[in-house]
Amino acid sequence: MSLRQDFLSGQVSIGKKLPTETQLAETFDVSRTVIREAVAALVSDGLVETRQGAGIFVIEHLQRAAAAPPLIKQDTSSNISHALNVLEVRIALEMESAALAAARRSSSQEARIQESFFEFDRLLKLGQPTGTADFSFHRSIAEATNNPFYVEVLDALGTRTIPCDVTSPHSTEEVLSFSYQAGLQKEHLAILNAISAGDPEAARDAMRTHLSLSQERYRERLRERRARYQSDTGET
Repeated sequence: MSLRQDFLSGQVSIGKKLPTETQLAETFDVSRTVIREAVAALVSDGLVETRQGAGIFVIEHLQRAAAAPPLIKQDTSSNISHALNVLEVRIALEMESAALAAARRSSSQEARIQESFFEFDRLLKLGQPTGTADFSFHRSIAEATNNPFYVEVLDALGTRTIPCDVTSPHSTEEVLSFSYQAGLQKEHLAILNAISAGDPEAARDAMRTHLSLSQERYRERLRERRARYQSDTGET
């Protein structure tokens, strides 16, 4: 979606009230869950603010926020080593965010995590890209820590290690297959169940398992690449 681009290009003026979630969802042809997460990211970046009972407004710090350097340099490298480096950081970050979410989440925050989970499931069954819903699931967990820095760092890392995002440099036909993504969803369910049960240790373990398996999936792709090379060249 191009909501952020609209902000950065100056198409949305300071002080303007944004359309409702429903209207934005229709405009960008995405679910309300995706819009909610996009707006939350804009709030975190200081581009908009929510006013109780009034709506969402562009705030006067728009130009300054747009010009601010990113917290983490956005690298679009297709090197698997880069993805493994980011995943290493995510393991440290998201294990703790899952544990804190299990301990601190509100009912509405738990509902948002579950909504993102089922949005992934809906898109998967329709054969549509699930990358945005995947990131939304992880971001909703970060929000449920009630510590804004978890969200800020996760936003800075972005979707670069979410291979089922069709825009990811690591996306492949096998990664986008139903069976591959159904496996991810089983791992997501274990995380969701642990958070809903209010079990920080189980949530931490489930997140560690999920992201460690993601690392292993990337390593397997390195092994497959090496095996193809050996097969093609006759080298052993």
